Amino acid sequence: MRFFLTLLFFASTAPAADRPNIIYILADDAGYGDFSCYGSTQLKTPNIDQLAGEGMRFTRHYAGCTVCAPSRCVLMTGLHTGHCTVRGNSPGLLRPEDVTIAELLREQGYRTACIGKWGIGAPPPLSDPNDQGFDEFFGYISMWHAHNFYPEFLVRNGSQQKLRNVSQDRWKGQDGRGVAVTRVDYAPELLQQDVIRFLRDSRDKPFFLYYALNFPHTNNEGGRFNDRPEKGMEVPDFGPYADRDWPGPEKGFAAMMRNIDRGVGQIMAELKTLGLDDNTLVIFSSDNGPHQEGGHQMEFFNSNGDLRGMKRDLYEGGIRVPMIARWPGRIKPGAVSNHISGFQDILPTLVEAAGGNAPQKIDGISLLPELTGRPQKKHDYLYWEFSERKGSRAVLEGDWKLVQLKVATNAPGDFELYNVVKDVSEESNVAAENPAVVQRLKGLLGSAHTTNPGYPLFPSERK
Repeated sequence: MRFFLTLLFFASTAPAADRPNIIYILADDAGYGDFSCYGSTQLKTPNIDQLAGEGMRFTRHYAGCTVCAPSRCVLMTGLHTGHCTVRGNSPGLLRPEDVTIAELLREQGYRTACIGKWGIGAPPPLSDPNDQGFDEFFGYISMWHAHNFYPEFLVRNGSQQKLRNVSQDRWKGQDGRGVAVTRVDYAPELLQQDVIRFLRDSRDKPFFLYYALNFPHTNNEGGRFNDRPEKGMEVPDFGPYADRDWPGPEKGFAAMMRNIDRGVGQIMAELKTLGLDDNTLVIFSSDNGPHQEGGHQMEFFNSNGDLRGMKRDLYEGGIRVPMIARWPGRIKPGAVSNHISGFQDILPTLVEAAGGNAPQKIDGISLLPELTGRPQKKHDYLYWEFSERKGSRAVLEGDWKLVQLKVATNAPGDFELYNVVKDVSEESNVAAENPAVVQRLKGLLGSAHTTNPGYPLFPSERK
């Protein structure tokens, strides 16, 4: 535990019974349109729908980035991608001085656990979640290891825990990624079991559980080197979709979404059994927009709904994600919020709910007022940058969104302006008609970016 935290934050004076347990569930690559409460007609998610019916559903919530590692970095630190340390799926790690949600909640007396996919930077040490404030960790450290649903091992608190699966020889000696030839232990089932175990072990003390699923992400390696019908969408079985006239990867995707929903249902049922339901804040979201990998086609289930783009895009389909929050007695059932929010807001929200104070120099704003029906402070703007390919960035100011497609070329034609309320599908680039808006938002693009040698955005920043 970092010694300076006690200098910056003080323990809550609220009684432990008044502070909620907190569960944050993060799907991996699930799109805005993959849930029936967000408009899906083919994929039914009754337990997540019930979560929304008993809580608040957000319509304008945004991921930290359009790919896994930086999005999770924003979530953990409350800093957007112009300020945080990890800005792409490339080598780089959280720094020792970075302060995470887990550290702040542990300072408030919470028992903290991360179960599932860590994947912040590459390649993290096996102890990285524990080093960043989590009392317990079980799952995948490497984002590429998390592709493999039948890995040879998982990681528990810094050490490998061997499973009964056997990978193809081509993957031996790597970080656990690959394709299994012997499939016995399905990792998502083991993770779900560990979640239930943690809840049962934590009933007598406030806890924070970060449950980071690794699906419906595909096994990218499986999409290339797997001769099974589901290709990269690896599941034990297709369940009720086995007889559908669908391609194998789509049956696998649908089964994954069903398993996510069932897992949420099991968690909610366990909270009731343990008598924790009334004092637990549960939040559900996804780390970025939908993928189109491993044989899965995004359009098959209309995974981005009415939004344009997908994972790796800074259009709405790549970064606007579902978020549902449920907290009996504090959040009005069936509420819908159009408030503009992002992953950077989760840290201050959870810390305030726990009775603590978030650091001042972060980009997030606590959503606790919005959740509990009080006046909510608004962002001046939201900002994203993505250091891969030729680099891209975007800024959202109210209804206006400016996207710069290729930072490396910095050509005038690479700037696109959209009114994402009037034109939610971002079909009409209105930059030419609104030069003053473009210039104002270009200024925000410049002021929001700080140089990060590990993730250079501009060619001039690259050594």
